[in-house]
Amino acid sequence: MRVISLVPSITESLFDLDLSTDEIVGRTKFCIHPKDCVDKVEVIGGTKNLNIDKIKSLKPDLIIANKEENVKEQVEELMKDFNILVTNVETLEDNYYLIKQLGHIFGKEEKAQFYNLKTYEVFDIPESEKRLKAAYLIWKNPYMTVGGDTFISRIMEELGFENLFKNEKRYPEIQLEDLKESDLILLSSEPFPFKEKHIVEIQEVCLNQKIKIVDGEAFSWYGTHLAKCGAYYRELLDEIKFHF
Repeated sequence: MRVISLVPSITESLFDLDLSTDEIVGRTKFCIHPKDCVDKVEVIGGTKNLNIDKIKSLKPDLIIANKEENVKEQVEELMKDFNILVTNVETLEDNYYLIKQLGHIFGKEEKAQFYNLKTYEVFDIPESEKRLKAAYLIWKNPYMTVGGDTFISRIMEELGFENLFKNEKRYPEIQLEDLKESDLILLSSEPFPFKEKHIVEIQEVCLNQKIKIVDGEAFSWYGTHLAKCGAYYRELLDEIKFHF
């Protein structure tokens, strides 16, 4: 089967399920894991600006897209000529079924089950005595955070945080003043690449909050990626616990 993935975390998942570069024939420029494999796969544009002609020339049997990461009109254009699987992952349960579905489609059920069990192990985290109220920033100019209906917010909850903006939808714009009710401010490494200098800027307004840069992939990449984040989560939670 010739497959094109329009989603970075799904591209990684397909390789983790042991698909080869003969099977994965197209990927986006943001598909960066695993590097030694993706370097051998044709780039078909970005997640939001697909090269439709390039995709057609690769004659895929299946294209895997995502409701949030890809543009609806572009996916619908491809649906005229190709078999499209449109995924939508908002919870860990959704993630379980995504991996299970991919395992079934490609005859990799055993490998899929391995990653699902590993993911459940990763999130088997003892409940903390105090749920810290946390804000997670994904963008600057304007500052943007995550609402309670996002995958990132669900991962925050699984790790024992209470999302300060859990009653908001999707990715609301906020002011730094809005962050003062939080105990902790998490700055994501992607899509906006927050750096140490941004901690200094925010700390000038948020004097009493602990501010930490976190690995955006560990909070937003679904699929098999989560199964590989156990050590990172443990280190992160231990460091945060030390400050509280």
